[in-house]
Amino acid sequence: MNSLLDNALRVAAIGAGATAIMDCWLLLLQRLGVPTLNFAMIGRWVGHWRSGVFAHDAIAAARPVRGELAIGWLVHYATGIAFATLLISVVGMAWTEAPTAAPALGIGLVTVLAPWLVMQPAMGAGIASARTKSPAQNRVRSLANHAIFGLGLYLAAFVIAHAITLFNTH
Repeated sequence: MNSLLDNALRVAAIGAGATAIMDCWLLLLQRLGVPTLNFAMIGRWVGHWRSGVFAHDAIAAARPVRGELAIGWLVHYATGIAFATLLISVVGMAWTEAPTAAPALGIGLVTVLAPWLVMQPAMGAGIASARTKSPAQNRVRSLANHAIFGLGLYLAAFVIAHAITLFNTH
């Protein structure tokens, strides 16, 4: 493989790995009775784009979209890979060979702006969940989720870097 493809695969693996770590966190929260993301609603939101509808008063009340859960999961993982790409574009590809936690956590926290300023308003929740029953609690939950995602970026990069090193020495 060429280095461009190697780099793209490494960044995609870091993004998918970080997203999977975030999903484990969300599963834990769900098991503890804490409300978490419903990826079908993300799929419903994105599914309505085909008809030119980008914003809703309440996404749950919008017409369901065929395959919305699958679309939601696909968008979720694609977003995680895009955010990993953002991280690498900021810190450089060399970071993937010797990752450190601070840049990953920083990008993870910055990515909370996407749901706060784009997704939540477009899905009817208002800027940073302002139109929900408990906006402060939802904001803290979003920050925690994105901090976990940032930690996931670091952990995924760390594991991948060590796996590649191990593979190349044997």
